[in-house]
Amino acid sequence: MKALLALENGIWYEGEAAGAAGETGGEVVFNTAMTGYQEVLTDPSYAGQIVTMTAPEMGNYGIAAEDQESRGTQVAGFIVREESPIASNWRAEGTLRDYLVHNKIVAISGIDTRALVRVLRSAGVMRGIIATGDLDPRELVDRAQGLPAMEGSDLVLGVTCDRPFDWTPARPLADDEFAPPPQKKPRRSLRVAAYDYGMKWNILRRFSAYHCDVRVFPATAPASDLLAAGPDGVFLSNGPGDPAALSYAIANARHLVDSAVPVFGICLGHQILSLAMGGQTYKLKFGHRGANHPVKEIESGKVEITSQNHGFAVDPASLPSDVRVTHVNLYDGTVEGLRHETKPVFCVQYHPEASPGPHDADYLFKQFVEAMERRA
Repeated sequence: MKALLALENGIWYEGEAAGAAGETGGEVVFNTAMTGYQEVLTDPSYAGQIVTMTAPEMGNYGIAAEDQESRGTQVAGFIVREESPIASNWRAEGTLRDYLVHNKIVAISGIDTRALVRVLRSAGVMRGIIATGDLDPRELVDRAQGLPAMEGSDLVLGVTCDRPFDWTPARPLADDEFAPPPQKKPRRSLRVAAYDYGMKWNILRRFSAYHCDVRVFPATAPASDLLAAGPDGVFLSNGPGDPAALSYAIANARHLVDSAVPVFGICLGHQILSLAMGGQTYKLKFGHRGANHPVKEIESGKVEITSQNHGFAVDPASLPSDVRVTHVNLYDGTVEGLRHETKPVFCVQYHPEASPGPHDADYLFKQFVEAMERRA
């Protein structure tokens, strides 16, 4: 079946339908990871976005239930150069196309993704529409121009959980699976209260690997509810949309910063904490999305290769004097980590839990555990 991708700037691409029939719209972005397409499809941080994969072929190892990062697919649409018609993997339960069709994800293949990414890098990410069938591309361009902008959008309410729950891992992690946890168990399991702004499940798996019991709360839950649970620490998760639009989350984070409880934030949680501590955020031209982004830890000079997925960043000039930048992106110098000078609060813009991506930054979970143990 014929498919079209139309961008708000008037450019369109003709290809083939690679998923469900129909039409979808959102902000068109690109991800440079060579693997991990299922984790990308199920990452709630991609809500409202059409994701372009820059690697030339996707789907060759199929789909496996254990690779889900949330309750279901989250992307608005999917773009690939070529999708593999077979799944060559003993874990595979189906092909990428079958998965996209089953989950009603409109996708397009057979277009020059290199040309598309050059447009997005030059002009910046923009709104677009994927539609299947014989359609007038000019009409799709008009509809793309009428889509809501990402700036000012609260997308968290569409992906957060609806009630608190206790996380139970589906299976224990093997000792050789992704940076094994410390061999010595703490004297008791540490209790983590976590805000779900669109949390990836591998964050919860990593807490379990570090012997933490996690209770997950909806994004709108008052901070007093989390503190009333008596946690050893509070975690603020990743998620989609514009952090500046989340006034309720910023107010709750400010309450947490003022408490004595250790606080750790990742991605959107990092941005929310930055706003709560007095900083400002801004939208990047085309964001950071992929599994190969170099980040430098300022104090040690060490460089980590990191997994990233974000379209907004923190303005370092806006930060108060008691908040220190700890990590910077070596591609463009943007802020990748912060720490409060006098309170047990720190956060990073990238994803130390990976999935997909490298495991260089798993030590951040250990640092959070150590902060909780000191308080306990």
